[in-house]
Amino acid sequence: MKKLILAFSSLFIFQLSAAESPKPNILIFYLDDMGWAQPGAYGGKLAPTPNMDSIAANGVRFTNGYSSGCVCSPGRVGLMTGRYQARTGHDANPTKEGRELRLTETTMAQHLKPAGYTTGIVGKWHLGNTEAKFMPLSRGFDFAMGTVGNLGEGKGPSFYRGNERVKELEGAPVTSPIYAREACGFIDSNKDKPFFLYLSFNAVHSPVVASPAWLEKFKHLDKREQAYAALIAEADEAIGTVMTKLRELKLEENTLIFCISDNGGASPIAEQMGLRGHKWFVWEGGIRVTWMAQWKDHIPGGRIISDPVIQLDVLPTALSAAGAEAPKIELDGVNLLPLLEGKIDKLAPRELYFRFGVQHAVRQGDWKLVKASKDMEPMLVNLANDPGEQKDLSAENPAKKAEMTTLFDKWNASMQPPRWEDQRWNGDEDRKTEKKGKKKKK
Repeated sequence: MKKLILAFSSLFIFQLSAAESPKPNILIFYLDDMGWAQPGAYGGKLAPTPNMDSIAANGVRFTNGYSSGCVCSPGRVGLMTGRYQARTGHDANPTKEGRELRLTETTMAQHLKPAGYTTGIVGKWHLGNTEAKFMPLSRGFDFAMGTVGNLGEGKGPSFYRGNERVKELEGAPVTSPIYAREACGFIDSNKDKPFFLYLSFNAVHSPVVASPAWLEKFKHLDKREQAYAALIAEADEAIGTVMTKLRELKLEENTLIFCISDNGGASPIAEQMGLRGHKWFVWEGGIRVTWMAQWKDHIPGGRIISDPVIQLDVLPTALSAAGAEAPKIELDGVNLLPLLEGKIDKLAPRELYFRFGVQHAVRQGDWKLVKASKDMEPMLVNLANDPGEQKDLSAENPAKKAEMTTLFDKWNASMQPPRWEDQRWNGDEDRKTEKKGKKKKK
């Protein structure tokens, strides 16, 4: 009888503790224009990145992580909605009225608020600022400050706090330490309840600027590399500042953390480890990105996973971790928690799609079909054997090419056509920009 009572007591305590288990905080570090292999964990050598590397050491590092956008705003649409930006024809960066994130789309913040989350964005928004209804406070965020887009872009002030445009931000254009302080303030204010924080850096997007102390640390490099290395290292320090705050408040173990770049590297000195192309192109160099996740006591640390994942997966993964209600709209990402937690070894097979105006690509397993300029004949490559996308296998594999072409055409027909295009990068620009990059390196 005593054994039976003890068994029931143990079961009751287990159920009670499970019921009282707090919802995890959700934290996204989103870097801008950072090369796929820039962090040391990916092999980067230019600047040490101990804080990004610690996320990989304490969690999972994906070697085939992607963004659905090869430029800033489309990738952010995908991150915030969990849906391909092509669903709303948002193929390029917004520059004027009519190019905002459509109000019919639901952001991650809007999904998490009904689940009891306080929501905050610190940093770059880039999803529309023509009216208050397109700004973060109207899209589910309780706290918002940063830049409306890229620094110095467009008309009017670059900065915002709440729904108000701000002419100056003390310390700018160096923003990483400012964002770290603001993020820590948000965490301090919400330490006793579940929060979602989207820390969206301006770094390492231009302007290439850094604090004097960081420039001094890299004075042994030539001037261009010095500034870029300092920019990277200062962003990494900001990540470390936020991670230290979590540890001080004993919140790290109950925080699901993502560290991802919005697209591939833009700078000629971005570390890409041989990937072809760069930002503005659907070659691997424009869409493959740093992609890491950590959740101590839930995600076993130190693992490297080769399954292709995409930033669209963050939303369904976060909603699952939060125990949030399943969305009524169709998401394009998948819940990665079973893979992250080690409950499954592989994701179910799927295709990943990419579109930027006249450019497009589709990945299926190790196969990729890519058209990276207006007049280019789509090229079939096998990324397992040719990550640099140099050998066209179309002639040897006509059936596979036809299959991949049909897959893209079917997907594309289900999307909305581009509402506008960035003509600078949708002509025969690949050859020109690669030549330009080579000249800069000399």
